Order: sequence, then structure tokens, then C-alpha cells
Amino acid sequence: MKKTALLLMIITIVSKIFGFGREIALSYFYGATNISDVFIISQTIPNVIFSFIGTGISTGYIPSYSKIEQKFGKNEGVRYTNNLVNILLILCTGIIIIGLIFTDKIVKIFAAGFEGDTLALAVRFTRISLFGIYFTGLINIFGGFLRLQGNYVIPASVGFPMNIFIILSIFLSSKTNVSVLAIGSVIAAASQLALFIPFLRRKGYRYKFLVDINDENTKKMIYVALPIILGVSAKEINVLVDKTFASSIAVGGISALNYASKLNGFVRGLFVTSIATVMYPMISKMVAQNNFDGLKKSVSEAINLIIIFVIPSTIGAMIFVEPVVKLLFGRGAFDPKAISMTSNALFFYSIGMASFGLRDILSRVFYSMQDTKTPMINAFISLGLNIILNMILSRFLGIGGLALATSIASIFCTGLMFVSLRKKIGPFGMKNTTISFIKILASSLVMSVVAYVVYYVLLSYISGNLSLIISICIGALAYFVIIYFMKIDEVDTLINAAKKKLKSYAEDGIIKK
Repeated sequence: MKKTALLLMIITIVSKIFGFGREIALSYFYGATNISDVFIISQTIPNVIFSFIGTGISTGYIPSYSKIEQKFGKNEGVRYTNNLVNILLILCTGIIIIGLIFTDKIVKIFAAGFEGDTLALAVRFTRISLFGIYFTGLINIFGGFLRLQGNYVIPASVGFPMNIFIILSIFLSSKTNVSVLAIGSVIAAASQLALFIPFLRRKGYRYKFLVDINDENTKKMIYVALPIILGVSAKEINVLVDKTFASSIAVGGISALNYASKLNGFVRGLFVTSIATVMYPMISKMVAQNNFDGLKKSVSEAINLIIIFVIPSTIGAMIFVEPVVKLLFGRGAFDPKAISMTSNALFFYSIGMASFGLRDILSRVFYSMQDTKTPMINAFISLGLNIILNMILSRFLGIGGLALATSIASIFCTGLMFVSLRKKIGPFGMKNTTISFIKILASSLVMSVVAYVVYYVLLSYISGNLSLIISICIGALAYFVIIYFMKIDEVDTLINAAKKKLKSYAEDGIIKK
């Protein structure tokens, strides 16, 4: 798992750089304005309306497919996949029709602060972007299929074409018509599916029109997926609640919250998503084989790997919050007010960075055992707590209060998930994880002091952006040197894997010569 996760991290780093290029392009041409707010809301609405269904189906699909293939063979697995694909397309069509009829009412729910021209533009954008859910739904299923067949690289690479087309649409919209923004997002979604098609064929998938709503495997999957759908819908409602509050707090509030969330999600995308992507099909197969010792070991490894990468990132983001926002977004239409709002939100989002990642991992462990009710209940507890804290904290901290509410709710509910999982599968190495956490936290604090001192010393001689980059590099180097001597199993394994890879490259080079 560790070697594959490391490869996916590398791919994800490059993909996330493109993703940041998209956010930087949006902030450069549109800043934190009503147009950027409209574009973000038009992307959020299809996600909230559909993504919880797509996520629920794809999450339920992986363990269901594993059992079908083990019991009946690959052909039956492909048949099951086709049935699910066609049912999903029918469902998407119904959602789009309803969305087109009630667009203005839906937009008002999602952005209560929108009025006049801003509201009209949001309605127009949303009607276009709704059609992207066809592609989003198919990507969810086909990504799962490819991972089950051992191809992790292509599902991890779908961000490349998507981000390229969105960046292009942002640029073209600034020169022509703002509606190009919405059209470009649909084309970007279609490009992701286009990337999948040749690799699906290589792995033995052939599309057939088949709709069997009485199929027992599909019924079981839907039964498993329903709590996931409800749980993910709670998370999406969280996003809706935050953005609704933000639309009322300040013009550009939605954009500031979005930029901060993207920055916070960057770390999760690099490390958590990579680890979870590899882990989920693997542990689903372990559950199907009743290999619970292997399950516990994989979960413990995943948790420790996340802590190794996310804890130093959390502390680094908190101490360099404003310089980081200035470096990434501080140009073009992104004015000092936007920098201040985004920095404020990012600081408070960073508090919950590790808990967001650990919660994603723990949820997948429950899903692999086809226990979808526990994560669902947890998600609704988080939703309720987040709404209460939003109302309280936003009065004192504004946009930052919304981010802090999300972080507190996530930390509390992640703790509940740990307790629930231990009750379900027994001890899974939390003593070693706690020891590793203390070592990593201490190393991260030393790293932050080193980086902070270097940054402020360099400010007297060079620009702020260059000082930041150099201090982050020196801080990261200090961190990895310290944890190298901390005797953490996962660190030793990663180092040995890297050494073997470098040795194999060197040997290949010698042979070629």
C-alpha cells in the first residue's frame, strides 16, 4: 500500500498544482467578487444535488463488486457495473430536469444573499453546469472499477484535463462572455470521462445497455448506499450552510471561504486522498476474505501515514497563513480585503486539517465492512454541531468563525469515529499511533520554529515570497531529518522503499549503458 500511495502522492502533487493554477486564475481575473461567487455557487449546486448520490453509489460499488467477482467471476462484475451505469444515467436525467425547472428557487436556497443581476447570473450559470452531473456520476463508478482492477494512476490523473479546460475557460471568459465559465466546467467534466474510456476497455469493460432494477446485487448495493447517500448529503449540507452564512456576511465571502477551503483541501488531496484511494479496494477485499488482521494493520498504517504528513502541514499553514495566501492569490483582482478574509478562514480551517483526513479514512473502513449507518449518524451529528457553532462563532469571527465551526465539529466527530471503530473491530494499534503522534508533533513544532526564524531573517534581504519558499523548504528539511531519527515504522518503510526505487533506477541505467 505504501509504495502505491507514494506514487499517487506524486501524481496528486502535480495534479494539485494544476488545480491551484485554476484557483489562481479565478482569483486573478475575478478576485473575490460577485462573479467568482456566482461561479463557485454554480459548481456547488450540482455537487450538492448529485455528488452525495454519486459518492454513495461509488462507495457502495467497490465492496459489492469485490464480493461479486470473488463469488461469480469478472463477467458478472461487468454485468453488474453496466446495470448500475444505466440506472445512474436515468437518475441523472431526472435530477437535471427537476434542476432546470426549479433553478431560481434552488439558487436562492444555496445563496440567500444573492439579489438582482447576481441572482440572475447564478441561475444562468447553474442551468448550464447541471449537465456536468452525467459525467461526474460515470466517473465515480468507472474510477472504482479501474482501482479494483489495479489501475490507480488513471483515476488519480483525471484532474489534469479538468483543470486545463477550466483554466482555459476562465481566460476565455475574461476576453469574451462570462457564460464561457459555466460551459467550460461541463466540457472539463466530459474530458475526465474521455480519459477513462481507453483504459476501461483494456481492463475488460464493455458497455451494454442493461437495466434490471430487480437485480439482487444492485438492490443490496442500494441498501448499503442509502446511508452513505444520507451521510454525504449531510456533509454537502454543511457546505451549503457555510456558504449561505458567508453570502450574508460579506460580498466575496463565499469566494474567500472557497479559496481557504481549497488550500486546506490541498494537503488532504495530496496525502489523505492518495492513501484512502489505495486502501479502500484493498481493505474491501480483506473483509470479503475475512482477513481482519490485515484490515487492522492497513488501517493503522494509513492513520500513521496521514499524521506524518498532515501534522507538519497544519502547523506550517497556521504560522504562515497570510504569506501563503499572498503568494498564491495576491495579484490581479485579489485585493487586500480578499487576502484578509481568506487568511482568516484558512487559519481556522487548518485547526481541523488532520481530523478531516482521519475521518475520511475511518469512514472507508466502515464502508468496507458494509456498515454505512455509523458514518451516516456521525455526519448528521457533525452537521448539527456545525450549524449551532456557525450561528455563534460567525457573530464574533465573521468568515473565520464559519471555518472554526467546521474544524471543531470535525475534531469532535472524528473522536467519535475512533471510539466506534474500536468497538467494532477491537484494538488496531492506537498505542503506537499515539506515540508516533507525540514524536511527529514535537518534530513539527521544532520545524515551525526553524522556518519562522529563517523567514523573518530573510525578509531583511529578499522579497517576502522568496523568503517564504526558502523557509518552507528549510523547515521541511529540518522536519524530515528529525523524524528520520525518531524510529517511526512508517517513516523507515517509506525511506527503504525510496532507496530500493533509486537503486533499481541506478541499476537500470548501468544495464542500459
